[in-house]
Amino acid sequence: MRWIAVLCLTLLAGCVSTPVPQAPGTPQPKPAQAPATPTRAKVDQFVAVVQTVEPVAEQFCTAQTNPGTNCDFQIVIDDRPGQPVNAYQTLDRNGRPIIAFTLAMIAEVRNQDELAFVMGHEAAHHIAGHIPRQQQNAMAGAILLGGLATLSGATGDAVRTASDLGASVGARSYSKEFELEADALGTVITKRAGYDPVRGAEFFTQIPDPGDRFLGTHPPNAQRIETVRRVASQL
Repeated sequence: MRWIAVLCLTLLAGCVSTPVPQAPGTPQPKPAQAPATPTRAKVDQFVAVVQTVEPVAEQFCTAQTNPGTNCDFQIVIDDRPGQPVNAYQTLDRNGRPIIAFTLAMIAEVRNQDELAFVMGHEAAHHIAGHIPRQQQNAMAGAILLGGLATLSGATGDAVRTASDLGASVGARSYSKEFELEADALGTVITKRAGYDPVRGAEFFTQIPDPGDRFLGTHPPNAQRIETVRRVASQL
Protein backbone atom coordinates (compact mmCIF):
# COMPACT_ATOMS: atom_id res chain seq x y z
CA MET A 1 0.00 0.00 0.00
CA ARG A 2 2.71 2.50 0.95
CA TRP A 3 4.62 1.79 -2.26
CA ILE A 4 1.48 2.59 -4.26
CA ALA A 5 1.10 5.91 -2.43
CA VAL A 6 4.75 6.77 -2.90
CA LEU A 7 4.64 5.90 -6.59
CA CYS A 8 1.53 8.00 -7.21
CA LEU A 9 3.02 10.98 -5.43
CA THR A 10 6.43 10.68 -7.05
CA LEU A 11 4.74 11.37 -10.37
CA LEU A 12 3.50 14.67 -8.93
CA ALA A 13 6.82 15.86 -7.58
CA GLY A 14 7.16 18.61 -10.14
CA CYS A 15 3.80 20.25 -9.50
CA VAL A 16 3.59 23.72 -8.00
CA SER A 17 1.01 25.11 -5.57
CA THR A 18 -1.92 27.18 -6.81
CA PRO A 19 -4.40 29.28 -4.75
CA VAL A 20 -7.27 27.63 -2.90
CA PRO A 21 -10.78 28.19 -4.35
CA GLN A 22 -12.69 31.08 -2.74
CA ALA A 23 -14.99 30.02 0.08
CA PRO A 24 -18.71 29.91 -0.80
CA GLY A 25 -20.87 32.78 0.43
CA THR A 26 -18.30 35.53 -0.14
CA PRO A 27 -19.92 38.69 -1.60
CA GLN A 28 -19.20 39.12 -5.32
CA PRO A 29 -17.04 35.99 -5.58
CA LYS A 30 -14.23 35.83 -8.06
CA PRO A 31 -14.17 33.02 -10.63
CA ALA A 32 -13.23 29.71 -9.01
CA GLN A 33 -9.58 28.81 -9.22
CA ALA A 34 -8.14 25.34 -9.65
CA PRO A 35 -7.47 23.44 -6.41
CA ALA A 36 -3.89 23.48 -5.23
CA THR A 37 -1.48 20.69 -6.16
CA PRO A 38 1.29 19.48 -3.83
CA THR A 39 4.89 20.58 -4.02
CA ARG A 40 7.73 18.09 -3.56
CA ALA A 41 7.99 19.10 0.11
CA LYS A 42 4.30 18.37 0.65
CA VAL A 43 4.69 15.02 -1.09
CA ASP A 44 7.54 14.09 1.23
CA GLN A 45 5.50 15.24 4.22
CA PHE A 46 2.57 13.05 3.20
CA VAL A 47 4.74 9.97 2.74
CA ALA A 48 6.38 10.47 6.14
CA VAL A 49 3.06 10.84 7.94
CA VAL A 50 1.55 7.80 6.22
CA GLN A 51 4.50 5.67 7.26
CA THR A 52 4.16 6.80 10.86
CA VAL A 53 0.39 6.98 11.40
CA GLU A 54 -0.78 3.93 9.45
CA PRO A 55 0.72 1.24 11.73
CA VAL A 56 -0.51 3.09 14.83
CA ALA A 57 -4.02 3.33 13.40
CA GLU A 58 -3.99 -0.37 12.54
CA GLN A 59 -2.83 -1.33 16.03
CA PHE A 60 -5.48 0.89 17.61
CA CYS A 61 -8.13 -0.57 15.31
CA THR A 62 -7.21 -4.13 16.24
CA ALA A 63 -7.34 -3.30 19.95
CA GLN A 64 -10.65 -1.40 19.81
CA THR A 65 -12.77 -3.47 17.43
CA ASN A 66 -14.27 -6.94 17.42
CA PRO A 67 -12.15 -9.89 16.25
CA GLY A 68 -12.37 -10.28 12.51
CA THR A 69 -12.64 -6.55 11.79
CA ASN A 70 -10.49 -5.62 8.82
CA CYS A 71 -7.89 -3.17 10.15
CA ASP A 72 -5.59 -3.30 7.11
CA PHE A 73 -5.92 0.33 6.05
CA GLN A 74 -5.19 1.24 2.45
CA ILE A 75 -4.25 4.90 2.09
CA VAL A 76 -4.75 6.18 -1.45
CA ILE A 77 -4.63 9.37 -3.47
CA ASP A 78 -7.79 10.70 -5.09
CA ASP A 79 -6.12 12.27 -8.12
CA ARG A 80 -9.28 13.11 -10.06
CA PRO A 81 -8.90 16.58 -11.61
CA GLY A 82 -10.48 19.51 -9.82
CA GLN A 83 -11.18 17.81 -6.48
CA PRO A 84 -11.31 20.23 -3.53
CA VAL A 85 -9.49 19.97 -0.20
CA ASN A 86 -10.91 16.74 1.17
CA ALA A 87 -10.16 13.41 2.84
CA TYR A 88 -12.63 10.60 3.37
CA GLN A 89 -12.96 7.01 4.53
CA THR A 90 -14.72 4.26 2.63
CA LEU A 91 -14.63 0.48 2.14
CA ASP A 92 -13.73 -1.57 -0.90
CA ARG A 93 -15.96 -4.43 -2.08
CA ASN A 94 -14.17 -6.82 0.27
CA GLY A 95 -14.62 -4.59 3.31
CA ARG A 96 -11.06 -3.31 3.44
CA PRO A 97 -10.93 0.22 4.90
CA ILE A 98 -9.69 2.91 2.53
CA ILE A 99 -8.58 6.40 3.48
CA ALA A 100 -8.39 8.75 0.51
CA PHE A 101 -6.77 12.19 0.24
CA THR A 102 -7.28 14.60 -2.60
CA LEU A 103 -4.25 16.31 -4.07
CA ALA A 104 -5.56 19.65 -2.79
CA MET A 105 -5.71 18.28 0.77
CA ILE A 106 -2.10 17.12 0.60
CA ALA A 107 -1.11 20.53 -0.74
CA GLU A 108 -3.00 22.67 1.76
CA VAL A 109 -2.23 21.10 5.16
CA ARG A 110 0.32 23.36 6.83
CA ASN A 111 2.31 20.82 8.80
CA GLN A 112 2.66 17.14 9.72
CA ASP A 113 0.43 17.52 12.79
CA GLU A 114 -2.53 18.64 10.68
CA LEU A 115 -2.02 15.84 8.19
CA ALA A 116 -1.64 13.25 10.96
CA PHE A 117 -4.81 14.45 12.67
CA VAL A 118 -6.83 14.25 9.46
CA MET A 119 -5.49 10.74 8.87
CA GLY A 120 -6.31 9.69 12.43
CA HIS A 121 -9.78 11.18 12.14
CA GLU A 122 -10.56 9.23 8.98
CA ALA A 123 -9.19 6.00 10.48
CA ALA A 124 -11.43 6.60 13.49
CA HIS A 125 -14.53 6.58 11.27
CA HIS A 126 -13.76 2.98 10.41
CA ILE A 127 -12.83 1.99 13.95
CA ALA A 128 -16.13 3.40 15.25
CA GLY A 129 -18.09 1.60 12.52
CA HIS A 130 -19.65 4.77 11.15
CA ILE A 131 -20.33 3.51 7.63
CA PRO A 132 -22.50 0.54 8.66
CA ARG A 133 -24.17 2.65 11.35
CA GLN A 134 -24.97 5.33 8.80
CA GLN A 135 -26.33 2.70 6.42
CA GLN A 136 -28.60 1.37 9.17
CA ASN A 137 -29.86 4.87 9.91
CA ALA A 138 -30.54 5.47 6.21
CA MET A 139 -32.43 2.19 5.89
CA ALA A 140 -34.53 2.94 8.97
CA GLY A 141 -35.40 6.40 7.61
CA ALA A 142 -36.34 4.99 4.21
CA ILE A 143 -38.60 2.35 5.75
CA LEU A 144 -40.25 4.87 8.06
CA LEU A 145 -41.09 7.59 5.53
CA GLY A 146 -41.81 5.09 2.77
CA GLY A 147 -44.20 3.24 5.07
CA LEU A 148 -45.93 6.44 6.14
CA ALA A 149 -46.36 7.45 2.49
CA THR A 150 -47.90 4.06 1.70
CA LEU A 151 -50.28 4.29 4.65
CA SER A 152 -51.38 7.74 3.48
CA GLY A 153 -52.36 6.27 0.11
CA ALA A 154 -49.34 7.22 -1.95
CA THR A 155 -48.09 4.85 -4.62
CA GLY A 156 -45.25 4.44 -7.11
CA ASP A 157 -43.01 7.48 -7.50
CA ALA A 158 -44.42 9.20 -4.42
CA VAL A 159 -43.44 6.28 -2.21
CA ARG A 160 -39.98 6.10 -3.77
CA THR A 161 -39.51 9.85 -3.24
CA ALA A 162 -40.54 9.53 0.39
CA SER A 163 -38.17 6.59 0.87
CA ASP A 164 -35.29 8.53 -0.69
CA LEU A 165 -36.01 11.49 1.57
CA GLY A 166 -36.18 9.22 4.59
CA ALA A 167 -32.86 7.64 3.70
CA SER A 168 -31.23 11.06 3.36
CA VAL A 169 -32.60 12.29 6.68
CA GLY A 170 -31.70 9.03 8.39
CA ALA A 171 -28.13 9.12 7.12
CA ARG A 172 -27.70 12.65 8.47
CA SER A 173 -29.37 12.02 11.82
CA TYR A 174 -26.19 11.25 13.74
CA SER A 175 -23.56 12.55 11.34
CA LYS A 176 -22.47 15.38 13.66
CA GLU A 177 -22.07 12.95 16.53
CA PHE A 178 -20.06 10.66 14.25
CA GLU A 179 -17.70 13.52 13.36
CA LEU A 180 -17.13 14.42 17.01
CA GLU A 181 -16.56 10.77 17.86
CA ALA A 182 -14.01 10.51 15.05
CA ASP A 183 -12.34 13.70 16.30
CA ALA A 184 -11.99 12.17 19.77
CA LEU A 185 -10.62 8.82 18.58
CA GLY A 186 -8.48 10.56 15.99
CA THR A 187 -6.93 12.63 18.77
CA VAL A 188 -5.77 9.44 20.50
CA ILE A 189 -4.33 7.99 17.28
CA THR A 190 -2.54 11.24 16.46
CA LYS A 191 -1.01 11.45 19.93
CA ARG A 192 0.11 7.81 19.91
CA ALA A 193 1.77 8.36 16.54
CA GLY A 194 3.90 11.11 18.08
CA TYR A 195 2.11 14.16 16.68
CA ASP A 196 0.33 17.07 18.38
CA PRO A 197 -3.46 16.64 17.91
CA VAL A 198 -4.28 20.11 19.23
CA ARG A 199 -1.97 21.72 16.67
CA GLY A 200 -3.36 19.29 14.11
CA ALA A 201 -6.95 20.35 14.82
CA GLU A 202 -6.01 23.90 13.85
CA PHE A 203 -6.70 22.65 10.34
CA PHE A 204 -10.34 23.44 11.08
CA THR A 205 -9.45 27.14 11.12
CA GLN A 206 -8.64 26.88 7.40
CA ILE A 207 -12.03 25.59 6.27
CA PRO A 208 -15.47 27.26 6.22
CA ASP A 209 -17.38 26.85 9.48
CA PRO A 210 -20.58 24.82 8.90
CA GLY A 211 -22.11 26.43 11.98
CA ASP A 212 -24.92 24.43 13.54
CA ARG A 213 -27.25 23.90 10.61
CA PHE A 214 -30.29 21.66 11.02
CA LEU A 215 -29.46 18.26 9.50
CA GLY A 216 -25.98 19.51 8.69
CA THR A 217 -23.34 16.82 8.33
CA HIS A 218 -20.59 18.46 10.38
CA PRO A 219 -20.58 20.23 13.77
CA PRO A 220 -19.24 23.77 14.26
CA ASN A 221 -15.47 24.01 13.97
CA ALA A 222 -15.15 25.50 17.47
CA GLN A 223 -16.92 22.48 18.95
CA ARG A 224 -14.58 20.14 17.12
CA ILE A 225 -11.45 21.97 18.30
CA GLU A 226 -12.76 21.94 21.87
CA THR A 227 -13.36 18.19 21.64
CA VAL A 228 -9.76 17.63 20.56
CA ARG A 229 -8.40 19.83 23.34
CA ARG A 230 -10.51 18.06 25.96
CA VAL A 231 -9.45 14.57 24.87
CA ALA A 232 -5.79 15.57 24.44
CA SER A 233 -5.70 16.99 27.98
CA GLN A 234 -6.58 13.54 29.32
CA LEU A 235 -3.86 11.65 27.43
